[in-house]
Order: sequence, then C-alpha cells, then structure tokens
Amino acid sequence: MHIDVLTLFPGMFTGPLSESILRRAQDNDLLQVHLHDLRSFGMGKYKQVDDSPYGGGAGMVMRADVIVAAMESIVAEDKKGKKSNKTKKAPWRIYFSPRGKKLTQTHVEQLAKKERLLLLCGHYEGVDQRICDGWIDEEISIGDYVLTGGELPAMVLIDAVARQIPGVLGKEESAAEESFSKALDRKKEYPHYTRPEVFRGRKVPPVLLSGNHKEIEKWRREQLQ
Repeated sequence: MHIDVLTLFPGMFTGPLSESILRRAQDNDLLQVHLHDLRSFGMGKYKQVDDSPYGGGAGMVMRADVIVAAMESIVAEDKKGKKSNKTKKAPWRIYFSPRGKKLTQTHVEQLAKKERLLLLCGHYEGVDQRICDGWIDEEISIGDYVLTGGELPAMVLIDAVARQIPGVLGKEESAAEESFSKALDRKKEYPHYTRPEVFRGRKVPPVLLSGNHKEIEKWRREQLQ
C-alpha cells in the first residue's frame, strides 16, 4: 500500500514510522509512506498556508489554493515516475475532522483494500470548506474530542490499516482474530494469559490448561464482549 501524508509537521511521524511493525512493513516494501511538507507549497516569502476566516471569528483557516497545489503536485510527480510507487491509481483522499465519520474496524478493513491513500492533516480552525467539497473523498474522525491537528489521527489510521496488509503481522490470524474483527463478530477480544501459571495468588483459568481445544474455543467465545 502507498500512503501520502500532507502535513505541516512531518517530523511528528518520525517515531511511529521508524519503529516496530510499521518500520518492518516499510523495510519489506509492504507499506510505503511519503510525507509532504504542506509549508513548502505556501504563498509568498513567508510560505503562508492559512488566512483569517471570511465573516470574522477566532483562529485561522488553511487555504484551499495551497492544499490543492500540494495535491496536484503529488499526482504530477507520480505521472513523471519520480516516486517509488507501484500504482498509478488516483489516491483515496481523507481529511481528519471532528465532523467526519467515526473510524471503526470495519472501515479500517475497507480502507486496507485500497491501493493508495492520501491523508490531509488539518490545523488551526481546519481547512477551507471548498477542499472538503471538491478535493476530499471522505472525512474521518477517531473520536468525539478535539486535537490540535490531524497528525495523530493520521498515525492511528496508518497503524490500523497497516495491520490489515498481508504479511505485515507475520501470522495472518493475528489480524483476523482480534477485537472488533469479523471473526469475533465485531466484539472485544477474549482475555489472554501466559506464564507464570500462578501470579500473586491469581491463577490462569483451568480450561486454558486442559488441552481441550473445543472447550477452550467455547470459553473464549463466552468471554467476548
């Protein structure tokens, strides 16, 4: 999968993308993440990316002309073959907003089937509405609260989607049978236990030590929430 991220703060992604599973996914060419500094497309000497809202009010609004220029540049670079991109398909464009559709595991699985995503990280009071009306395929929210920008939601989505890419987790059942997966009827996963068998008076449920796989499966199903 190929993911482009438009952000004013590309440095925020360094940690999550350079460690653990996401790092291995990129090293194994299962995931490509390209960060684009929106400031480089800013207007004038000071690379302005925002302006005061029409009608007045507090805060600033990110400019439509800057964002569209950045999006068009990404597509143009692909056509010139300057990027490592296995697909020439237009990206599915996502903007992170409290007004967006709340992200669920079902939605994550649907997004993972797309070959390419473009994630727009907003800031300030958000983006000019004309961007959402003409250049965004869907708005997504990760919860009913407000963050300072779209970078953290973008990291959440990248991590969640990457887990669904074949080969990323190693064992395919790791993603197939976990909380909110179809295999578990979209319920929360059952509890897990490992050694020691007894820890400070708390014991592992006997059924898990029985070796009876039918009873273990039954117990796990009963624990789903």
